[in-house]
Amino acid sequence: MERRIAALTQLTVADVATPVLSRDAAHHLFKVLRATEGEEIVLTDARGSWTFASVGPQSIARTTEVFVDPVEVPVTLYIAPLKGDRSELVIAKATELGVTHIVPLLSERVVVKFKGDARDKAVARWRRISDEALGQCRRTYAVTIENPVTPAEVPAHVAISDFGSSEGLGGITAIAVGPEGGWGPKEWGATRTRVGFGPTVLRAETAGLVAATLLVSNRAGWSRHGAASANG
Repeated sequence: MERRIAALTQLTVADVATPVLSRDAAHHLFKVLRATEGEEIVLTDARGSWTFASVGPQSIARTTEVFVDPVEVPVTLYIAPLKGDRSELVIAKATELGVTHIVPLLSERVVVKFKGDARDKAVARWRRISDEALGQCRRTYAVTIENPVTPAEVPAHVAISDFGSSEGLGGITAIAVGPEGGWGPKEWGATRTRVGFGPTVLRAETAGLVAATLLVSNRAGWSRHGAASANG
């Protein structure tokens, strides 16, 4: 993993065995990053396969065999669209953290326009932002950004964030986080699992990041309470 982290960047290509950069990827590599001949990069198809490549003069060349990462454990974040660029912050950071599916949630108190062309453009932008974050964090499976749903369409196993709740997180693989104004009084049934994020009132984007962290924190590589410290 150290070598992947040390690489200049990670880019997505259609086929890692015979990689060809798209126009946007080539622009990013040579114009934005100003990559120089001989620098090493990582290439992925965003379906789990990846390889190392060397930068040439306006070209790249694969330098190792093709590797395949294990399939990621699926966890899903339902997030109500937020004002400004705060949704985009959640999308990027949830991708970095390891969330595998993100679903826009059209809850009762969503205040941003999320219909018709505006909705389609927002979902497309969420997908672009997630794809960009994928390279930064060296993930090799694209995050699935689903089409928007209403609370009535959310499966029964999905937990909802609820201030003051003390229910545990055992077995939860999906969490829904509400908009700036919170949930409507009749949006969720009484049997829905509810999870709390501590004793303080969080901004909606902070709650989204907390939910994403909790969803992935049982994976390998995360610290546990009681583990020995780095200093022994």
